[in-house]
Amino acid sequence: MQAARLRWVVASGSNISLANLRARDPAALRAVVNQHARRLYRAARGMGFSSGDAEDLAQEVFATFLETIDRFEGRSEVGTWLFGILHHKAQERRRAHWREDLTDAVDEVFEGRFKADGSWREPPIQADRLVAAGQTAEALRECLAGLPDQHREVFQLRQLEELSAADVSEMIGCTINHVGVLFHRARVRLRACLEAQGWGRSR
Repeated sequence: MQAARLRWVVASGSNISLANLRARDPAALRAVVNQHARRLYRAARGMGFSSGDAEDLAQEVFATFLETIDRFEGRSEVGTWLFGILHHKAQERRRAHWREDLTDAVDEVFEGRFKADGSWREPPIQADRLVAAGQTAEALRECLAGLPDQHREVFQLRQLEELSAADVSEMIGCTINHVGVLFHRARVRLRACLEAQGWGRSR
């Protein structure tokens, strides 16, 4: 493996070698934990897990990272690798009720939201503005909690963690187009939920 493949930025301003991580160097591992622990916890909470479960999941992610680090070749960012592990750990926790019918009642919402040519009847609320607006934070949390598991996870990873559709596709094991469908449906559901609570464009 070329030397360039053995290095990447783990924390701002510091280069950690892949060789050090594979050697389980404490300083290198600590840098990874310091950079990603809060993001993993936040993502797990955003996926609908309780505070305790989110902490457990974050710990499980790092434990699995240690076990599988020899398979990590540095082709992707370490954060992407960790979020992939988080996805699988989250699946394990809710395996019994993970399946979901994609042709659900949201189709009725779509019919009412779009014109015959596929354009919006009204432009959707910008999700990033909603996340940033403190006065809507509680309403957004409630609406996120009401999303199906897979919609919520895709929204969390794409919108809040800003992972690419390709990365999320690889994590959850579906096509990039399907990630787009799930992300779009999540936004439609959120918009409908927020409007039902009185949060519209004119508010």
